[in-house]
Amino acid sequence: MSKLGRIARLGTLTTRVSGSYLGQQVAGLFQGEESRKSSMRKLHLENAERIVDNLGALKGAAMKVGQAVAQVADSLDLPADARAVLGRLHDKAVPVPFEQVKSRIEAELGGATESLFARLDPEPLGTASLGQVHAAQLKDGQEVVVKVLHAGVEEAIHSDLAALKAMLVGGRFLRRPREEIDAWFEEIDTRLAEEIDYRKEAENTIAFRRLLAGEEGVIVPRVHEGWCTGRVLTLERLSGRPLSQFIATSTAAARQAAGVRLARTFFHLFYWHRACHADPHPGNYLFMPDGRLGLIDFGCVRYFDLEWVAHYGGCAWYTKMGEKERVMEHALGMGALVRRDADAEDALWTLCRAIGVPFRGGDYTVGGPEDDAHEQITRAMPRVMVNPTLRAPRELVFLHRALGGIYSINKQLKPSYDWGELLRESYRKTLVDSGRSPSGL
Repeated sequence: MSKLGRIARLGTLTTRVSGSYLGQQVAGLFQGEESRKSSMRKLHLENAERIVDNLGALKGAAMKVGQAVAQVADSLDLPADARAVLGRLHDKAVPVPFEQVKSRIEAELGGATESLFARLDPEPLGTASLGQVHAAQLKDGQEVVVKVLHAGVEEAIHSDLAALKAMLVGGRFLRRPREEIDAWFEEIDTRLAEEIDYRKEAENTIAFRRLLAGEEGVIVPRVHEGWCTGRVLTLERLSGRPLSQFIATSTAAARQAAGVRLARTFFHLFYWHRACHADPHPGNYLFMPDGRLGLIDFGCVRYFDLEWVAHYGGCAWYTKMGEKERVMEHALGMGALVRRDADAEDALWTLCRAIGVPFRGGDYTVGGPEDDAHEQITRAMPRVMVNPTLRAPRELVFLHRALGGIYSINKQLKPSYDWGELLRESYRKTLVDSGRSPSGL
């Protein structure tokens, strides 16, 4: 579809979604409270279907933008069935014909694929909203994967995001202060711009390979820089199984090792290195039979300021310790609390306690029969979302996306561990690095 065609389709979708809510506002003046709520729930579901159908048809940038928003769907003012509809945007994209991919590789790398590779498999290993991956072999026999950016993505990504933002704001999906919404979408726009630059992803992969070099049992692929451009990325091919196959074939000990390793990697990256592998899709992890872990796809990463990490860690640690006042001091420091306010602090404390359920002390089985952290978070979120004194700083957009993804994977692996101890050792490193005293930890 042409750029003008995309703009027209997104513009029409925005108009329909926004107009439907304006119409309901007028109709609501003549409805009772229950009828008004029922009509709004129905409208949310209808518009979620419209958004998924249109973004799915546009593919590429539009679908990726929709997926980024769907990742934080729990923060939207939507009923559960509408959030579930948005979640369909994570379904697999339709493969691009091999001849188109082959031509793009040759144009980027400046030669025929037969001269560049000993083998290039025509069947893709996977197709996503932004790119497609093919297995290949270099002339020296090394097995690699070649990731190719879809044509047209670079031109459409920013306009697609702007259109989706207008739709969500106009439809009142996001009932938050405008400056907060603007910060969220600036953050998403920044990350998406990096994600469509494969030279940046190559740099990220090299950096995370270095950061995780000492992390036992964690493998990051090597970059073959001579076969990389801004639109083509060639990496060492890692062995391993996708999550579903690993769960079906592995031992309990291997699942335990993988789950703990997954969480430790997240905590060490964030608290030790102020970095985050911010795309938590299960397809971005490969699991070895013994529980070792392969991390792939470093297009979406996030780095953090040391002071902000110290305040975030303070909120987490003092939640574990039950010290509400200390949590609020750190919440002010990280920008989650605008000013001291009793109602806001009660709502935030309830949410912090819900997030902190697995860290309260002793072994805790994620995904076990007593794991109700997600349910507690879901119950706590509405009070937070309607309180104007609370904020979700832009740093949280991809950090909590990643944390939620790790939790979701571990609910399937069901590891049991003293997560509070993992938090303690991780936060202690941040305190030392920031020049603060770690006494008491």
